[in-house]
Amino acid sequence: MVQHEQPDRRGFLTKLLAVACGGLATLVPAGAGLWAFLDPLRRRGGGAQLIQVTEIAAVPDDGLPRRFAVVADRKDAWTGYSAEPIGAVWLRRDQGSETVRALSATCPHAGCSVDMAPGGNCFRCPCHNSEFTFDGGMVPPSPSPRAMDALECEVGKDGAVSVQWRKFRAGVAEKVAQS
Repeated sequence: MVQHEQPDRRGFLTKLLAVACGGLATLVPAGAGLWAFLDPLRRRGGGAQLIQVTEIAAVPDDGLPRRFAVVADRKDAWTGYSAEPIGAVWLRRDQGSETVRALSATCPHAGCSVDMAPGGNCFRCPCHNSEFTFDGGMVPPSPSPRAMDALECEVGKDGAVSVQWRKFRAGVAEKVAQS
């Protein structure tokens, strides 16, 4: 008669405990790595922010656009920056109007900074000579795929001019907000 050896319970429990500890020791760093990898997906960002740019008295009602820096607090990974320029806008107000119109100072073609053309009759991008009217429309021929990006602008009861700041993807015909 052949006798079968009874499995050793202590040996089985020891092996089971070793596998569980090894799995736990592997799972914790793997979970932390996955958490860090997916962190940008969990963050809210890229949404438009209402940022005060200037006072209405600084935007003359002569129909000519004026350039203003957009200054805000920003956070880059773990470092916070206080009151740092994050972009620029062109603000314009017509005679007798309390309404202010805002255009992003970033060229929709390649993302360069749009300036006033010599002579002051339109906007011009120095990178590829795209030209735009003061309303932001393209002056043909233009390498830019679309007109300048208009931004929502509000004038508060206290006279503060705020812009709904947002960056848009350059080089595409559609106005697509960056996230």
